[in-house]
Amino acid sequence: MIEIFYQSTRMPSLQQLRYLVSVADHLHFRRAAEACNVTQPTLSAQIKDLEMRLGTSLVERGRSKVIMTPTGKEIVERSRRVLREVEEIRALAKSRQDVLSSVIRIGVVQSVGSYFLPLVIPDLHAKYPKLGLYIREGLPDVLLRSLEDGSLDLLFFPLPVARAELEAQSLFREPIQVVMPSDHRLSSEPEIDPAMLKGETILSLEPGHKLYELVRKISEDYGVELSHDYEGTSLDTLRQMVATGMGLSLMPTLYIKSEVAHQDLVVARPFRGAPPSRTIGMVWRKGTSREDEFRLMAKLVCASLAERAPEIIVLGDVSKRSV
Repeated sequence: MIEIFYQSTRMPSLQQLRYLVSVADHLHFRRAAEACNVTQPTLSAQIKDLEMRLGTSLVERGRSKVIMTPTGKEIVERSRRVLREVEEIRALAKSRQDVLSSVIRIGVVQSVGSYFLPLVIPDLHAKYPKLGLYIREGLPDVLLRSLEDGSLDLLFFPLPVARAELEAQSLFREPIQVVMPSDHRLSSEPEIDPAMLKGETILSLEPGHKLYELVRKISEDYGVELSHDYEGTSLDTLRQMVATGMGLSLMPTLYIKSEVAHQDLVVARPFRGAPPSRTIGMVWRKGTSREDEFRLMAKLVCASLAERAPEIIVLGDVSKRSV
């Protein structure tokens, strides 16, 4: 079927660009419409109208799948930048009215969010009751792409992040501990020397997680076997695997504080001497109009952590006078 388009002098609307980006993200008209909170006929009609306005085909519509045309892909990427700049304009205007009084779209890796956020959200809400937090958990690469394309405003994320267009601020350093079955031969030890792990198997998250990369490096440094046959999809699944005796694991302190310290199937022991650790920070786009707000939030987060989580090492400003 040959489609003929007539050039229109009308400019695309921002809403049409949002619809187009949603189609590109989902490659499915119904799901794209649901994500935009409109009916599928409405979205389809707007995409058609956009194509008429631009005089070119953007989407190939098949019975079983949707494919973006080469021109469509390029326009989607430019649309992302346009929508991101429009959001920056809105955020800039809002920030001049009242600090930390609007929604911040936050991304957080799965090995951080559930155990870190409950420590800081109460103080954030008490200090800035108008602040709204939209929180999305995900894998590192997905979150970084969402930050870069403007779908998210801010990440709580393992550092460093080597991307020139992003800015990062360290929040805290989190020691890594050894988690083992409660009846394991090392469970009676108050601290674990790396040499004690010889002959043990270490279980980790699946590749794609930042914590997997860290555990793999620690295992290599200590000469311990890292299991590739059994990998967890979450820290909770890893904990259950450890409890059944499939191996030991290396887990971050905040998770241990939340989920390990108060149950009997597994126990956690710190490393002897200087322990391995990971650094968690905040990441945002360079040049964002909300940078001052994010730095203010970082100060409050560090002050909250200093009070609520003495097990970690806070790296930022902990003076409550500053917030």
